[in-house]
Amino acid sequence: MKIVVIGAAVIGLVSPAFAQKLPGDFAFLRDIDPTIIQDIRYASSNNFMGRPIAGYGAAECVVKRDVGLRLKAVQQELARQKLSLKMFDCYRPSRAVADMVAWSKNGAETAAERRYNPAFSKADLFRLGYIATHSGHSTGAALDLTLVDLTADNSAKFDPAKDYADCTAPVAARAPEGSVDMGTGYDCSDAKGHTAAGSITPAQRRWRTRLVAAMAGQGFVNYSKEWWHFSLPGAGGRAYDFQIVSRRN
Repeated sequence: MKIVVIGAAVIGLVSPAFAQKLPGDFAFLRDIDPTIIQDIRYASSNNFMGRPIAGYGAAECVVKRDVGLRLKAVQQELARQKLSLKMFDCYRPSRAVADMVAWSKNGAETAAERRYNPAFSKADLFRLGYIATHSGHSTGAALDLTLVDLTADNSAKFDPAKDYADCTAPVAARAPEGSVDMGTGYDCSDAKGHTAAGSITPAQRRWRTRLVAAMAGQGFVNYSKEWWHFSLPGAGGRAYDFQIVSRRN
């Protein structure tokens, strides 16, 4: 698949009078492609820390402009297959990374937290490479995402009062994510979450392969320990720490 170059005019879909101004060459993904589904989990309690994470003042996907344009091209290709991207995390403020580091060292280990790392202690997440002390997300060039089958029933919602099975359990037992079954839930710190894990079903492997291929068509590279994590080489740069805010004033 060839890289599609899209004119910068598509970015100006929202009047400057109504859109929040972002630093540098960042943009709200909704302003580039509003059809891409967003479920920014770190702005909610539905994540491995069980609460909104520092810096996430709004559930918005913020990206470098070139990253957003390439995501739009991926989305256009997927739409022909009745599929959609679903964003879990995009730009991540440096303060959020610091919040994750502090969380990993707080000595607590709740049942909700264990759903995301059932095989080992959360204190090992950084040592094992599941969370980085300096994240590519903070440059605006890294993303966490999945696929949604637009022909399926995606209506099941996360219930914080429900006792779900851990992220490696069969899809019917773990927390719903409104997306295809990739073999684990998002942010599952487990060998089963490795992109090439041998413990998943053929159908789950086909979905992972499909996602990796779709993203690779626009130059994105997958992180081998997380089927959901992709980055765009050369699009990064320095880390930022501006707060994620609502795209409307």
